[in-house]
Amino acid sequence: MNRGPLRVLLILGVGGVLLWLVAGPYTRLFTASLFEWRDSTWHLDLSGWRELFFGLGDGLPNIELEALRNSLTISLLTVVLSAAIGIPLAFLVARHDFPGRRIIAAVALVPLLLPPLVGAMAFYFLYAPSGIVTRLVQALFSLDRPPWAFRGYGAVLAVHAYSFYVYFYAFVSAGLARLDESRLEAAASLGASPARRLFTVTLPLLTPALVAAALLCFMQSMASFTAPYVLGGVRVLTTQLLESRQRTSLSLMHAETVVLALVCVLFLLLLQWVEGRGDYRGGGKGAERRRVPLSHGLGRWALAAVGALATLVLLLPHLMLVLLSFADDAAWTTQIVPPSYSLTAWRFALSEPAGQVPLINSLAMATQATAANVFFAVLAAWLLARVRFRGRGLAQALAVLPYAIPGTVTGLALAGWFSVHQPAMGRFVWLGTYTILPLAYFVRSIPLTVRAVGASLAQVDPSLEEAAATLGSPPARVLTTVVLPLVAPGALVAALLAFIAAVGEFVASIVLYTPANRPVSMEIFGQFRAAYFARGAAYGVALVLVTIAVLGLASLIGRRRGAAVIG
Repeated sequence: MNRGPLRVLLILGVGGVLLWLVAGPYTRLFTASLFEWRDSTWHLDLSGWRELFFGLGDGLPNIELEALRNSLTISLLTVVLSAAIGIPLAFLVARHDFPGRRIIAAVALVPLLLPPLVGAMAFYFLYAPSGIVTRLVQALFSLDRPPWAFRGYGAVLAVHAYSFYVYFYAFVSAGLARLDESRLEAAASLGASPARRLFTVTLPLLTPALVAAALLCFMQSMASFTAPYVLGGVRVLTTQLLESRQRTSLSLMHAETVVLALVCVLFLLLLQWVEGRGDYRGGGKGAERRRVPLSHGLGRWALAAVGALATLVLLLPHLMLVLLSFADDAAWTTQIVPPSYSLTAWRFALSEPAGQVPLINSLAMATQATAANVFFAVLAAWLLARVRFRGRGLAQALAVLPYAIPGTVTGLALAGWFSVHQPAMGRFVWLGTYTILPLAYFVRSIPLTVRAVGASLAQVDPSLEEAAATLGSPPARVLTTVVLPLVAPGALVAALLAFIAAVGEFVASIVLYTPANRPVSMEIFGQFRAAYFARGAAYGVALVLVTIAVLGLASLIGRRRGAAVIG
C-alpha cells in the first residue's frame, strides 16, 4: 500500500502514544519488580517476590498469598454469581412476556449508574450492622443483636454480584436478539428437549457473549478496591497494594502489582482460547422474534410479584443515597431511618466554593480525557483497520492491554513512569500535578474507545474511501469528510463510555490524586471517612444524575442522527 505523509504521520503518532503511555509505564513497572536502581546502576532485587511467595518467615502467616487466594476466589465466585443472576434474567426478559416485563428490563440496568465507590457506600448504609435494612429486620424480629455482620467474603460478593451481573444480562440479551431461531426449530424437530436445546444449541452460540461478560466480571472483581476496603473482613491484592505503598515497601508493591496484572492477562488469554475453539456463526436473519406469553395466570402474577421485589432490591441503593443526602447526620444515631432532614449537604456540594471544586475537577478532567480518547480512537481505529504496517500486531496488543490491567496497576505504573525527569524517554515529573489524573483516565479508556470506534468503522465499506480518493480527495479530506461522518455513532459511544468511566473513577484516583486535582470520588471517600455521610451521599447522587444526563443526551443525539447509541 502506498504510504503517504498522512499514513506515516498516523503510524508515528498512534504508535508513539501507545509506546509512551502503555508500553513504557507497564514495562518499567515489571522491571522495577526485578531490579533496583542503586549507585548509578541496576541491581537484581527479588526481595519483593520472596516476601510475596514466602512471607516474612519466623512462623508468621503469609498475608500476601492469602490476599492473592482471596482475590482469585472472590473473582471466580463473582463470575459464577453474576452469571447465575444475569443469564436467567436475560432469557426471561428476552423470551417471555409477563406483567411488568418492560419495567424489569429497564431497572435491570440501573446498577450501571452507580460508580463502584458509591455503590459500596450505599450497600454499607443498607446492610451493615447499623444499616437501615439490618435495623429494620432486627426490630421486626425483636433480635438482641444485628442478624448479620455484612463483612468479609459474603459482603464483598453481594456488592460484586449486584454491580457486575449486568454484564451477563446485557451481553446475553444482545446475543439472544441476534440468535437464529431456525437452529432451535431444527433441533426441536429432531426431538431435542428444551434442556438439550439450551445446552447444545443456544448456550454454545452465546459463547462470545458469555466470554465477554465473564472477562469483564473477573477483571472488575480482581481490580475491585472499594468493596473490600469499605466493608472489610477480607484481604485482597488491591488493598495490599495500597498498604505496601503506604509502608513504602516498594519492592513488594511492585511484585504484587505484576502478579495482579499477570493474573488478569492470563485469564484474558484463557477466555480467548476458549472462544477461539468454536464456530459461533448463528446470527439472526432479521426476523422479529415473538416473546412467549406465560399462559398460567398464577404463574404470571407470581412472576410479576417476584419482579416487583427484584425492582425494589435493585433500586434500594439509589433510594438509600437520595435519602442519606438529605439526612441530618448529627440527629441520626440509633433510629432505623434519619429522624430529621435538611438541604445542608446539597448547599455545601453545589453552592459553597470548597464543595464545588471536586465536582468541577471531575467534570473538567473527564471532559479532557474524553476529548483526547475520541480523537485518538478515531485515528487509531482507522489506522489499525485500513493500513498494514510493520508492528501492527504490537499496536493492536498495546491498544487492548489497559483493558486487561486493573486500574490500581495502571495508576501505579503511571506514578512510577512520571516520577523522574527523562525527556529523551518521554518521562516528566508529572506525579503530584494536575496533568497525571486526566492522563490516567485517558489510558484506562483507550481499549473501550478504540473498540467502539473500530466496531463502527467495520461497517463502513472501504470502497467509499477508495471512491473519494479516486476523485482526487487527499487522505486528510477523505478521513474528515467520509470516514468521520460514518463512524460518528461509534465515536459517540466511545465518548459516552469514556466520560462515564472517568467522571466517577476511584481506583486509579486514590493512587494519583493531589489537592490540585482532587476528584469527586476522593471527595466522597473523604466525606464518608470524616462521618459527613449526607455530603458524601449528595456527591454520589450528583454523579448518578450526571451519568443519567450524559446517557440521555447521547440517546437524543443518536435519535436525531437516526442511529442507536447503545446496542
